[in-house]
Amino acid sequence: MPPIIRLAVPLLAALGMASPTFAADPDWNQVAQALGKSGTVQAGGVYRVGFPRTDLKVSLDGVVLRPGFALGGWVAFQPMGGQAMVMGDLVLTQDEVNPVMRKLKEGGIEVTALHNHLLRAEPMTLYMHIEGHGDPGKLASAIHAGLAQSKIPFLPPPGTSQPGNIDMLGIDGIMGYRGQDSGGIYQFGIPRAEPITEQGMALPGAMGSAVAINFQPTGFNTAAITGDFVLEAKEVNPVISALQANGIEITALHSHMLSEQPRMFFMHFWANDDTHKLAKGLRAALDRVDVRKEVASAPR
Repeated sequence: MPPIIRLAVPLLAALGMASPTFAADPDWNQVAQALGKSGTVQAGGVYRVGFPRTDLKVSLDGVVLRPGFALGGWVAFQPMGGQAMVMGDLVLTQDEVNPVMRKLKEGGIEVTALHNHLLRAEPMTLYMHIEGHGDPGKLASAIHAGLAQSKIPFLPPPGTSQPGNIDMLGIDGIMGYRGQDSGGIYQFGIPRAEPITEQGMALPGAMGSAVAINFQPTGFNTAAITGDFVLEAKEVNPVISALQANGIEITALHSHMLSEQPRMFFMHFWANDDTHKLAKGLRAALDRVDVRKEVASAPR
């Protein structure tokens, strides 16, 4: 939730008024039941459910990709009065794309993008972005029906991942933000300075509006990186130049949404190199983006 909204909520409460965003939040237990999997409430009142492809064994340039690194599908519900807006990013194999798309469309869920995030990954995975508006339970049921056309697991994998063996403090110092370990992947979610809106509603980072950066350790002092920069048009080529100058490969450039304001472009990247070198390259790219400058970050 953007700072101006956080400041407005106490004022409205003091006046005996209710903020529309929080006035009638959906019953997330009913949403979880309809969706077939539970999630967590995150910043901005967003209910987010992860659908990582723990069933797939994907490698790129000899690196086995962990699900939370580059295969972490998700859907997120943002309250809109008594209803909700849902967005998501589904990780699919090639043969799953059209059956899932047809079923989602039958349920009134819009497909807003379909594309790659990486190059040379085997097997190839595609990423389908979705959006819907209305009764949250009906949206969840429609998404469940779509996901049932794929092999996306609904149950959590057995066991737990160990924390990543990586210089977290050193990375934080270079990046100027604090990351968070998530199942052995060191993640950053860096919000833009100004909010991105969809149908007049500001999108919190949990709805996919923040710059996402993931580090997966590949050695004692090395890591693979991937994620996406969320950019205005004027920022696209400066960020390309900064990443390429630091040995970071651009793997995709595209849209994720259809009617957001301002218009945003999403740039995906990849490298496997010295951890501190990569952090410096990412910091150089962030310096060309209008992101919030305070040292605070949470994965989106």
